[in-house]
Amino acid sequence: MNVVSADLVLLDGKVLTMNPIQPYADAVAIKGSRIIQVGSTETVNKTIGQGTKIIRLKGKTVIPGIIDTHIHVADFGRILTWLNLENVASIREMKSCLSQRVKETSAGKWIIGRGWDQNRFAEKRFPTRFDLNEVSPDNPMVLYHASGQVCVINSKASELAGIDKQSNSISTSGIDRNQAGEFTGILRDEATNLVWSIIPPLDEEELTSGAGLACRKIVEAGITSIHWIILSPLEISVIQKLNAQNKLPVRVNVIAPASLFDEILNLAFNKNPASENGMLKFGGFEIFADGYLADRTAALFEPYSDCPDEKGRLLCSKEEMAEMAVKISKAGFQLVIHAVGDKAVDSALSIIEQTSSAQTGKMLGSRIEQAAVLNEELVERMKKHRVAVSVQPRVVASEFSVWSAVDRLGSERARWLFPLNTLVKGGVRVIAGSDCPMEPLNPLLGIQDAVTRPVFPEEQVSVEEALRMYTIDAAYAGFEEKLKGSIEVGKLADMAVLSGDPQLVPPEKISEIIVEMTILGGQVLHTK
Repeated sequence: MNVVSADLVLLDGKVLTMNPIQPYADAVAIKGSRIIQVGSTETVNKTIGQGTKIIRLKGKTVIPGIIDTHIHVADFGRILTWLNLENVASIREMKSCLSQRVKETSAGKWIIGRGWDQNRFAEKRFPTRFDLNEVSPDNPMVLYHASGQVCVINSKASELAGIDKQSNSISTSGIDRNQAGEFTGILRDEATNLVWSIIPPLDEEELTSGAGLACRKIVEAGITSIHWIILSPLEISVIQKLNAQNKLPVRVNVIAPASLFDEILNLAFNKNPASENGMLKFGGFEIFADGYLADRTAALFEPYSDCPDEKGRLLCSKEEMAEMAVKISKAGFQLVIHAVGDKAVDSALSIIEQTSSAQTGKMLGSRIEQAAVLNEELVERMKKHRVAVSVQPRVVASEFSVWSAVDRLGSERARWLFPLNTLVKGGVRVIAGSDCPMEPLNPLLGIQDAVTRPVFPEEQVSVEEALRMYTIDAAYAGFEEKLKGSIEVGKLADMAVLSGDPQLVPPEKISEIIVEMTILGGQVLHTK
C-alpha cells in the first residue's frame, strides 16, 4: 500500500485535537491545505518523503487554528495607524514623539494617538491642550488614555468640536476646566464623543492599509479565522480588494448590520458569497434588538437596580424584527441578533421561533450576540431552538470590574449575567470572540477570563470548554465544522503552535502563553 508523502509534518509535540474520538496526538501530517494524518510520531513518520518539510515541536502544544467570532477589523486597523504612546515615560517624551508625527503629517490633517498613562509620566500629571499646542498648533490632535475613557485634545481640535470657555450649548459633564474656567483639553467618558464624532472617516486606501495591518496582528495571535463585524459597505470593498490581492492571511466570515441589507445584497460580492480560494464568505446579517448595559440601553423586564426609572428599550418592534428576519433567512444568510437585556433576548428568541416556523425548520442556525442577562426559561428556549450564543469573555470581565454589573442589576439578576457554565452544561453552543479593538485581541486572555471568572465563580468553565468556544463550536456556528475547528484527517490544516499547554499551566497564567507559530492551509504564516 502506497503512503502519500506529506508536504509538511509536525513531530514530537502535544496535539490538542478537539476531536472527542482522538483528543490527543503527538504529530500531524499535511498535504496541500489539508490534514492527511494525525497520530503518533511513528505513524506520521510514514508520511515523510523526500520533499517533506519537518518541524520538530520539542514538546510544544498544537491546537486548531483559533476562530474569533466577533472582531471589528476596520476599527482595529484604524487604531493601529495611530501613534502608540504606551511606552512614553514623560510629557516631554510625548511631545517629542508628537513633534516627529507632525513633521510627517500634512497641514490640517488629524493626528491621533493612544495608550498614554499619567501614572507612568515623570511629571505625574495629565497632559493638557497647552502641552499639545506647543508641538501642534495647526493639526487637530486627540490622544486617548490607556483606559480608552479619557482623551486630551489640542486647541485646534477644541475649536473644531466647539468647546471653549464661553460655550453654554455643551454640557460641562466630562469637560475638565481649570480654576480660571479655561478648558484644559481633557475630556472624560461620554464627552470624548464630542471629538470622536467629528474625526473624518478613513478613505478606502487608508482603510485597506489599516485592515492589512490588523490582519497581520490577528495571525500573530494564532487566529486563522474571523467573523468580521462590518459597519459600512466600504468595508466590503476593502475585504474584496485584500482577497483579490491575496492579502487576506485569515479566513473571513462577514457579518453585516441588517440596516444595510438591501444595499449590500445588491453588491456583486453577494452574487458569489463564497470566494474560490476558501478565504472569504458572507455569513449573516445582524439585527440590533437593544443597546448595552454600560449606558443602560439594554432592554430589561424590570428596572435597573441603580436607576429605578430606567429599563432600557427595544430599538425596533417585534414586527420590524420579524420582517427583517424573514428577509435574511429567505436570502440564505444567517440570522444574527444583538440582544443584551432579558427583554431583548426574549424578543430575539420569539423572532427566531417565528422565523424558523415560517421557514419550516430549514433556516440556517441562528445566533444571539451577547445574550447577557438570562434566566432558566431563556436558556431552555435557546437549547430547544439550537441557538448559538456569541460572547466575548473579556467583555464579561469588564461588565463586572468596570461597569459594576452587580450594582446595576442587583445580585439576583447579576447571577444570571453571562452564565457561561450554565449555558454549556445546558447544551447551548457558546462561541467566543474578542470584540477587538474595544477589548484586547489575545484569545488566550479570553480563555483565561472564561476559566478564572472571579464574580459568581460557579459560572467558570473548564479550559477544554473555553477552547471549544474558540475552535470547534465556533466552526459549528459558522456552518464550517466539517472544514475546521478540530485537527482531523480531511480538514483544513489551520493550526496554532503554543509555548505551553493551556490545560497544564496555572489558570491565571494562560494569557502569558506565547503563540510560537500560526499555520493556515498548511502554510506557516507566522513564527515567533
